Amino acid sequence: MKIVDLQVIRFRVRRQSFHNTRLLPEIDTSQSLTKIITDEGAEGYYLGGSGHGDMDGLSAAQTAALEGSFKSQLIGQDPFDREKFWQWFSVANQDENLVSVIDMALWDLQARAFGVPLYKMLGGCRDKVKAYASTYPNMGTPDDYANHALACKRQGYTHYKIHPYYFWDPVTKVPVPGRPSHIEQDIEVAQAVRAAVGNDMVLSFDPWGTYRTYEEAYRVGRELEKLNFYWFEHPMLEYRVATYEKLSRDLDIPILSPEIAAGGFYTRADWIRRGASDMTRIDVLRGGITGVKKLTAVAEAYGVKCEIHMSGFGNLQILGSTSEDVCEYYERGLLAPGIDYETPPPYLEAICDPMDEQGYVHLPQEPGMGYRIKWDYINEHRL
Repeated sequence: MKIVDLQVIRFRVRRQSFHNTRLLPEIDTSQSLTKIITDEGAEGYYLGGSGHGDMDGLSAAQTAALEGSFKSQLIGQDPFDREKFWQWFSVANQDENLVSVIDMALWDLQARAFGVPLYKMLGGCRDKVKAYASTYPNMGTPDDYANHALACKRQGYTHYKIHPYYFWDPVTKVPVPGRPSHIEQDIEVAQAVRAAVGNDMVLSFDPWGTYRTYEEAYRVGRELEKLNFYWFEHPMLEYRVATYEKLSRDLDIPILSPEIAAGGFYTRADWIRRGASDMTRIDVLRGGITGVKKLTAVAEAYGVKCEIHMSGFGNLQILGSTSEDVCEYYERGLLAPGIDYETPPPYLEAICDPMDEQGYVHLPQEPGMGYRIKWDYINEHRL
């Protein structure tokens, strides 16, 4: 079997979002489907690749790169030689997102060819995973967060993660640059949510790297410890690794990072060695399925949790192929009041992550990633 073509199909889709306390009207945006085709008819797909989860499509420039230099290196190659391609592109320091998209389309191709869900081909470990509700930032007052957390608890979630206030001032209620941090109000949100949901719900906290000083991160971390939060995610800029080492030593609450630092599993392996965080973090857009599986092995060897970042088909397949002792939770969201997370986008027949009343997401059983694609929609809305 040989690769004969690589195509990126960009298409229009309407999407609703939430920004600074408001549910925004639907707008036109772009999505993309990357397709790898072989001479024996086997195909592999990946949806998205540019932003959060699977939702954001590749840009025109990214499309040109995939259909140019990347495609030229893949044509004529065996599609099952994923590790070889991963090494080629990594040593060439290629765009991490694009390396990831190719890697995942190739994994999807092989799992489809074998007729099994991708997580089974990776080595199935579980058919369902615990989910947590992951919020948009700047959702409103502390009471707004508390009410939303209660609604999520009633829905079945057993874990709720707060994205607090950043790039928006909760006092003046206007957008602001990244300074100053709003740690007083962030702490109030954490307190209000804990008081609302009680002690039987797992809580975690992610200010998305916007605390600029060790002192700010330390103070918030101490308050989270009093409130029995499970983890403190990405509190500061992730270039400041030595400061993370100090914070991880000084706080009892586990520090979960790096979240968005470049370098895939290489960067995260170095953080583990240095003790810069207590739990590590990665997603399939930082090295593909191949890169994430490499990190889960490193994390397991060192006895460190590897919590998968973001929602989406690829991340869910990783979780199905790993032990809960290594990768415990699935990040479901982003969520906010009024956001409809349960309705599939118009190019899919079903979402990847329906959740049951006990807070578990069940793995798709279709071959490959689990996509149930509406090809008519995609073809009718091509860009």
